[in-house]
Amino acid sequence: MLESNKKFVIFSHGATYDKLHQVGTLALTAAALGRDVYVILMFWAIKKLEMGRLDTIDFPPEYSAYTEDVARLLGEKKIPTITKMFSDARQVGTFHLIACSAGLEYMGVDSDKLIPLVDEILGLPAILSMTFDSETSLFI
Repeated sequence: MLESNKKFVIFSHGATYDKLHQVGTLALTAAALGRDVYVILMFWAIKKLEMGRLDTIDFPPEYSAYTEDVARLLGEKKIPTITKMFSDARQVGTFHLIACSAGLEYMGVDSDKLIPLVDEILGLPAILSMTFDSETSLFI
């Protein structure tokens, strides 16, 4: 039986593909399991979204030598992109993509550019107030 109205929150700070892939898979799975999913974009995740590069396959320098192999495997196995996972999460459940307003300032992102890409832009006090009662909170 699916449980509803339990919040599953992911604070997405990092923006390398490995981190964003985990955000996408966890968000999609939690939405499919009936959780209200909130992905809070911070720092580099905001910047990568603004640049239109959420689906760019990149890794930390120590793993960059494996980028081509991983990209090939992801394609062969038909693994969905980050944006597809976010879209699918909206289709199967409740999914909210929120950007932290301070992160926009820190990363030099114009809010007008980000407004069409997220559900809301909120300050940290509003984000924390909204997520205090979450069943699960992750920082990736």
